[in-house]
Amino acid sequence: LREQDQLQQCCQILNGDVSGEVGIIEKISLKNFMCHALLGPFAFGDNVNFVVGNNGSGKSAVLTALIVALGGKAQATNRGSSLKGFVKEGESSADVSIALRNRGEDAFKPEVYGQTITVDVRISSEGLRTYKLKSRNGQIVSTKKEELVAILDHFNIQVDNPVSILTQEMSKHFLHSKSEEDKYKFFMKATQLEQMKEDYKHIMKTRTYTKTAVEGHEESLDELKRKYQEKEERYKSLSSIDTMNKKLEDLQHHMAWALVTELENEMKPVKDNIENDEKFTVKFDQKIEEWKAKVEEIELRYKQNQERLDQVSVQVDQLQPQCAQIKSQVQERRNDVKKAEAFVHRLKTNLRDLEKDKEQLTKRIDELKFSISQATAADSQKRMEKLRQLQGQLDAKTFTDSTLGQQIDQFQTAVATSKDELDKMRREEQDIQHSVSSKERNLRAMENSRNSHIRRFGENMPALLAAVDDAHHRRQFRRKPLGPLGFCICLKDPELAVAVESCLKSLMLAFCCDNHRDEALLQSLMSRYFKDKRPQIIVSEFTDKRYNVEERAVHHPEFPTVLQVLEIDDPVVSNCLIDMRGIETILLIKGKKEARRVMQSGHPPQNCREAFTKEGDQVYANRYYSSDVQRALYLSGDLEEEIRSLFINCAILQCQNEGGKSMNYDLNEISEKLQDSKKDFEKANQDMAQQKRALEEAEKAYRQKMEIITNIAEEAEPIKVHDISTFTSLCVCACVVQEELSKNDQELEKCKHHRKHFEDKRKVHLSKIQELKHSLQQKEKEVKSAIVKATQICPERLEVKRTAKSLDSEISRLKGKISAHQEQQGDRDVIIREYQEAAQNYSTISRQVKCLKRFNELLYDIMCKRHAAYSVLRRYLSVRCKYYFNATLSQRGYKGRMTFDHGREALSISVQPGEKEEAVLNDMRSLSGGERSFSTVCFVLSLWAISDAPFRCLDEFDVFMDMVNRRLSMDMMLKLASSQRYRQFIFLTPQSMRYGICSVTPFKRSLYMMIAARQSSC
Repeated sequence: LREQDQLQQCCQILNGDVSGEVGIIEKISLKNFMCHALLGPFAFGDNVNFVVGNNGSGKSAVLTALIVALGGKAQATNRGSSLKGFVKEGESSADVSIALRNRGEDAFKPEVYGQTITVDVRISSEGLRTYKLKSRNGQIVSTKKEELVAILDHFNIQVDNPVSILTQEMSKHFLHSKSEEDKYKFFMKATQLEQMKEDYKHIMKTRTYTKTAVEGHEESLDELKRKYQEKEERYKSLSSIDTMNKKLEDLQHHMAWALVTELENEMKPVKDNIENDEKFTVKFDQKIEEWKAKVEEIELRYKQNQERLDQVSVQVDQLQPQCAQIKSQVQERRNDVKKAEAFVHRLKTNLRDLEKDKEQLTKRIDELKFSISQATAADSQKRMEKLRQLQGQLDAKTFTDSTLGQQIDQFQTAVATSKDELDKMRREEQDIQHSVSSKERNLRAMENSRNSHIRRFGENMPALLAAVDDAHHRRQFRRKPLGPLGFCICLKDPELAVAVESCLKSLMLAFCCDNHRDEALLQSLMSRYFKDKRPQIIVSEFTDKRYNVEERAVHHPEFPTVLQVLEIDDPVVSNCLIDMRGIETILLIKGKKEARRVMQSGHPPQNCREAFTKEGDQVYANRYYSSDVQRALYLSGDLEEEIRSLFINCAILQCQNEGGKSMNYDLNEISEKLQDSKKDFEKANQDMAQQKRALEEAEKAYRQKMEIITNIAEEAEPIKVHDISTFTSLCVCACVVQEELSKNDQELEKCKHHRKHFEDKRKVHLSKIQELKHSLQQKEKEVKSAIVKATQICPERLEVKRTAKSLDSEISRLKGKISAHQEQQGDRDVIIREYQEAAQNYSTISRQVKCLKRFNELLYDIMCKRHAAYSVLRRYLSVRCKYYFNATLSQRGYKGRMTFDHGREALSISVQPGEKEEAVLNDMRSLSGGERSFSTVCFVLSLWAISDAPFRCLDEFDVFMDMVNRRLSMDMMLKLASSQRYRQFIFLTPQSMRYGICSVTPFKRSLYMMIAARQSSC
C-alpha cells in the first residue's frame, strides 16, 4: 500500500499537482553566529536546493544553525559542546531566524500563524537559548519551547535524525566506521525504530513498577479493611450518646423558654408600679390647682391696694402746686420783711411818735422771727445735705481723676499694640484681597472655560490664538507656532494632574516657534494681549520625527515617566518637552513613602534624575521639596469640581477678610473708646472745677440765705404748720396701704412657694414614672431578644414549669455525662469522620488496585501485540531497505548485499563494483574513496525511501567522490527529488554545479556563498 501511495504521489508530481505544503524551510538568516557577522537571509525553493561555496564560506554554519534553532543539542552538530560556543567572539548574543511553511489541510494552527511560522532564536554568551514564534504578519504568538516541540512533532521534523539532516561529521563517521553495530544503530535511528524500542522498554519498565506497587497495595488493603471494621464498630456504639444528646437538646429548648418566662415575670411588678404612680399623679394636679386659685386671689387684693397707693400719689401730686404757691408767698413775705426793716430804720427818728406802732411791730417781728426760725431749720438741713453731696461728688471726681489717668496709660499701651496688630492685619488683609482677586480671576476663567478649554490658560489666550491663526492664514509665519504646550497634551491618569503641572510649571503656557523670525512676530502679537508677564517662547526647528529616547529614558516596572502618562499627538511638542524638561527621565510616583523608597534608598532607578508625587512634591536622591500647589489649573478633568473648589476657597478667603475687617472695626472702636475716655477725663476735670466754684457759690449763697431766712423765719411758721398736717395725713394713709401691700406680698410669695413645691414634686413623680417606663421598655426589648434567641433554638414555644436554675444544673450534669462517654469512646464527629474516611480509603484503594491489575493485564496484552508488530515492521523495513539499496547500486552496475542480524543488532554491507558474475562481494572498507562515497549515497537513498520527513539535508556528501561517481550520485538524488515534489532537498557542496546537473530538473535552486571575513578564533 505504501509503494502504491508513493507511486500515486509520483504521478501527481509528474502532472505538477503536488508541492510541499508544511514543514519545508522557506528562509533562514544568521547574525553573529559562529564566525559570521551576518549570513542571509537565504530563500530556499520548494524542491531541490544546492548551497554551493568554498570551505569557510558558511555552508556548515547554515546547517548548524538549522539544528540549533529547531531545538537540537550542541553535541548533535559536532561543532561544539556548548551553545555559547556558537556566539561570535566579542558579541553578547547570536540570532537565527527560520521560516517554515504552514499551508494546506495539515497546517499547524493556521488561524493563529497563517501560512508561515517564523522561529527566532537568540543564544546568549552565557549559553541560554530563547525562542520567539511569530505568525506571518510578524506578531509574536509564543515564547515557549513546548510550542516549538509541538510544531516539530506536527511536521514530523527530527533534527537529530541523520535521514533528515546528515552532517559532514556523521557522513565521515559512517564512511570510516568498521563496526557493523554502528551501521545497525544508524539504520535504527534513521527509521525511528530505536525510539520505538526505547519507548517500549520504558513502558515495560513502568508496568513492572506498577505491578510491584499493586502487590504492595494488596498487602496494605488487608490492614485498611481491619481499620475500617474497627471504625465501623465504634460508629455503631454511638446510639447511647445520641439519646443523651437528644435529651440535652430538649433541655436546652426548655432552658431557652424558661429564660423568656423569667424575664416576663420581672416585667409585671414594673407595670404595677407605673399604674399606681399614674393614679397618684392626679392628687398632685389637684393640689397645684388649689394653690393656683389662692395665688390669683391674693394677686387681686394686691392689685386693689396698689390702686389705693396710686390714688395717694395722685393727691401728693395735686398738693405740689399749693406748695409752690406757699413758697412764692414766703418769698413775698421775705420781701415785705426787707421793706419793713427799711421802714423801721426810717422811723427811728420818729420813735417817740410811733412808740405804740413800734411795740406792735416789735411783737409782729418776734412772731415772724419765730416762724422764720422754724422754716430756716428745715432749709438749713437741706443745704447741709446738699453741701455733703457736693463734697462727696468732689471726692468721687478726684478718685475718678486718678483712675482715668491709669486707664489712659493702659489705653495708650493698648493703642500701640493695636496699631502693630492693625498694620499686620492690614498686610494680611491686602494678601487675602490679592488671593481673593486671584481666586476670582481663576474662577471666572474656569467658568468661561466651560465652553472653551483654552480659557483655562488665561482670559487673553483665545484672542492670542485667534491672532496667530489670522497671521498664519495671511502667510506671515513660515511655520505656525504651537502653544500653549499645556493645551497640546492630554493626561492618561487624571490623578497625576498636579504632579505633571508641578513638573512642567511655566512650560504649560509656553509656545514653540520654528525660527527667530516667527518668534519676533509672535512676541509682537503677545504684546497686544499680555501687558505684564508673557508666556515663554521656545525656538527650535520643527521636525515630524519623534526623538528616540529608549536608551536614556527611565524604564521602571511599577511607575511611569511623565512622557508615558501624556498623550501627545504632535512630535514637535513631545520633542520640546524632552529638550526643555527631560520628561523621559522623570518618574511619577503617587505615594510619598513609595517615592522616598524608590528615590532615596541609595540606588535610584537608572537614568532617573527626579520624581514627583501626586501632590506635586519633588523628590531627588538626597533632597525632598514639598509643593504648595493645591490643585491642577490646566489638566484637571472634572471642570465643575474645580469651579466648586475655587468658589469654596473664595468664600473662605472672603470670610477671613470679613474677620479681618471685624477685628479692624473692633480696633477702631477701642480707639474711639480711648478718645472718649480722654474727653471724659477732661470733662471730669472741668466738672470738678465747676463743682468747686458751685460749692463756693453755694456757701456764699448759704450765708446770704441764712441772713434772709433768719429775717423771714417768723412769717413762714403758720404755712409750715399747715403743710405738715397735710403731709402727715398723707403719710399715714400711705403707710397703711404700704403695710397691706407688704402683707399681700408675703401671702403671695407663700402661696407661690406651695404651688412650686407641689409642681416640683409632680416633676419628680413624672420623672420616676418615665424611668419606670424606660425600664419597662428595656425589659420588653430583653424579652423580645430572648424570644428571638429561643425561637432560633426551638421555634415552638414550650410551657416550662421548672426554673432556669434547675434546668441549667441538669444540663451541666448531662453534659458531664456525655463528656465522660465521649472520653471513653472519643468525639462523635471524629468517630464519624474517621469511619467515613476509613470506608472511603478502603473503597478507593480497593477500586484502584482492581483497576491497576486490569490495566497491567491489558498493558501486557497490548505490549505483546506491539512487540509482534514491531518485529514485523522491522523486518518489513529491512527488506525494503535492501531492495532500494540494490536498486540504486544497480544504476551503476554495482551489486550489493545487506545482511541484518536483529538478534546481535548488527548490519553488514557488501558491495561489488564490477558487473562480472564471478566478481566477489567485498566489504565497504576495501572500496576506494569514491566507491565508498557512492555506496554511502545509495544507503542514504534507501533510507530516504523508507522514512518520512518534510526536508532532507546533506552536507558535503560528494567530498570524496570522483566526477563520474559524483555525477551519477547527483542524477540519482535528483531523480528521487523529481519523484518527490512534496519534499524539500538541501545539498551543501563545495563542488561546482555547472556540468550536466542543471538540465535534470526544472525545480532546482542554487545558492552561491562567498567567503566572509572571519575572526582569528575560527
